[in-house]
Amino acid sequence: MVKRQKLIENLEAEDPKSEDPWRVFRIMAEFVDGFHELSEIGPAVSIFGSARTDPKNKYYKDAVKTAELLVKEKFAVITGGGPGIMEAGNKGAAQAKGKSIGLSIDLPMETKTNPFVNHPINFHYFFCRKVMFVKYAKAFVIFPGGFGTLDELFESLTLIQTHRMHKFPVILYGSQFWNGIVDWIRTKVIEEGNIDKSDLDLFRVVDKPEEVVKKIRDFYKKKKYKR
Repeated sequence: MVKRQKLIENLEAEDPKSEDPWRVFRIMAEFVDGFHELSEIGPAVSIFGSARTDPKNKYYKDAVKTAELLVKEKFAVITGGGPGIMEAGNKGAAQAKGKSIGLSIDLPMETKTNPFVNHPINFHYFFCRKVMFVKYAKAFVIFPGGFGTLDELFESLTLIQTHRMHKFPVILYGSQFWNGIVDWIRTKVIEEGNIDKSDLDLFRVVDKPEEVVKKIRDFYKKKKYKR
């Protein structure tokens, strides 16, 4: 993948007018490499959350425990490969001897993949990376985070709501953090008629790592859903 990117960058530098056409090939290369690398990992769960969460933080520790439990349930763990909650998810997966995937992105504030990733994949384009999070995940576990975390949350809910992808567990971790936005959805978004009341069933809020695993396990026990 690195060689392909370097080739395209060199071609773009030689002929700036060709930048946009060559960008298409770079995008294609990211998709091809991502599909190739992730196609054989088996069932996986994507964990999201703030890159700024300190290792001493409760949510960091809970994310480590959650990832450990997911590996014991035979899931691989996918994160964005950076620090904070992402690092915690990869740490828990690695400690449990599981597949710890990091889909890192080229950002000035995140210069390297965290040390607990044992399957690193690097991306230049956010939208290529986001496809990989969704395509190969059997569930999303979303810890407290910022704009990026909220983006992943609402995009996944939109895709499920519009039937662009099969329903799967979307689990918000930490009621103290999430209850405010859930109340806003209930009292403003639903009351204004912008979504249906049933759309609240597209996600669940939990407070313990064991609850995460139980929600996912119970979901896939239903006959019409296959893990």
